[in-house]
Amino acid sequence: MKLANQLCFSVYNVNRLFGQFYEKQLKRFGLTFSQYLVLLALWEKQPQTLNAIGKQLDLASNTLTPLLRRLEQAGWITRYRSESDKRQLHVSLTEKGQREQTAVYQAISECISTQFNLEEYQQAKTVLDNLEDKLKHL
Repeated sequence: MKLANQLCFSVYNVNRLFGQFYEKQLKRFGLTFSQYLVLLALWEKQPQTLNAIGKQLDLASNTLTPLLRRLEQAGWITRYRSESDKRQLHVSLTEKGQREQTAVYQAISECISTQFNLEEYQQAKTVLDNLEDKLKHL
């Protein structure tokens, strides 16, 4: 039961180190790792509701709201209430959010490709996806 032998400790450390790894690349855009994840969701589909983004990222609205507020203040997104249902908060990319997508993707891709080969990356992703699936169904 040594700490160094625990899978949970390895996952914890990898998560922390990935956050630092991404933060270095995202710093030039003024983004945090969490904000980057929100943008990834919006680059896949927009507009989205606060609720939909929260489900994708597995974040509660009280955690997501400050992230969205900071992204909006920095000019990446806009938030607005639905005309048909004022309870629904919609989120869309601004012109800046759309324009910077390629530059952000390029910065992340270049950094990842210098650290990992594609096969290693895909193998690691498969292992982690399987682990996540098993843990979700406990």
